[in-house]
Parts: sequence; C-alpha cells; structure tokens
Amino acid sequence: MDDEMIIDLFWERSETAIYETSNKYGSYCKAIAFNILADSSDAEECENDTYIAAWKTIPPTRPRILKSFLGRLTRNIALDCYDYNKAKKRNNEFDILLSELGDCIYVHNNQQEYEAGYISRHISNFLRSIDTESRMVFIRRYWYSDSINDIALRFRMSVSKTKSLLFRTRNKLKRYLEKEGVVL
Repeated sequence: MDDEMIIDLFWERSETAIYETSNKYGSYCKAIAFNILADSSDAEECENDTYIAAWKTIPPTRPRILKSFLGRLTRNIALDCYDYNKAKKRNNEFDILLSELGDCIYVHNNQQEYEAGYISRHISNFLRSIDTESRMVFIRRYWYSDSINDIALRFRMSVSKTKSLLFRTRNKLKRYLEKEGVVL
C-alpha cells in the first residue's frame, strides 16, 4: 500500500492504518529505536509507541513524507526511553555516540536555540554542502545511530576510514557552525 493511502486511513480513523504502517515501516522504526537503545524489547515498545503517536497526530498533521515522519517519531520516543534508561546506566554505546558530537554541538547550553530549529537548520545546510559519501556516513551514524562497523560494511570501506571520515566531518561541522555564529 502506498503512503498516501496509509495516511488517508489515518484520516479516516481506520485501524487498518496501524496494520499497514507496521507492515511497511515496522522494521525501519524498530531499527532506529534499537540503534539508540541496544535492547530489542525496548525497541519493540518504541515501535508500538510510534504507531500510537502517529494515530494521535494524524490528523491534524498530514505528513508529506510518511517514512521520515515515522522515523522522527520513533527517534524522539527512543531518545525519551534512552533518557529513562540512562538513569539505570543501561546503554553506554549511545553515550559514546553523543560524546563524539560533543565538540561540535553542546546541546545543553543551546537547548532553546536547538528547540527553535536554529542549530538544526545550520546542520542541514552544512550537510547539503558536503559530498554525498560524507553526508550519508554522518547521517547513518548520528541520525540512525549505526555502529562504525555497520557503516563500514554498508559503504564498503574500512573501519579506520569510516572513523577518519566521521572525525573530519565533525571537525568541518564545528568550523562551519563557528563561522555561522552558532555558540558552541
């Protein structure tokens, strides 16, 4: 079933929307959550919470790209779950990922600007300005939370090249944000 038909089912308040969404995007949502949480039962719970969140927000929202909409919902739900789990010290892998970006973006000092979309607009502009390979590797690491090994396999490069590419891209991002006047 295509995305417009699924969205129409949400608008009609048909429970079939959940079934069709699960069939088409269930593994996608679960993968996003698992990469953040490193726990399959928590990832499954986040996937189910994504369907509830979609049900509550469609309508009034009519997403232009359903996959991205669901990905964003899943990621936000997984990050909330991660914060909860962090108090229990359950996932150090995501802590490592966040620390990698710490030199480029210090979210705690920029929380209001970040929520307003100020920093995210600059990051989007930066990502559009770099080569495709660097952009895709960066997104796989920091949006999808893929491991270095998974990224290396996906893009057919060595682990050391992947690490080096991410390091250089983070440094370019930091310089770009400083040039744009973003306080780090």
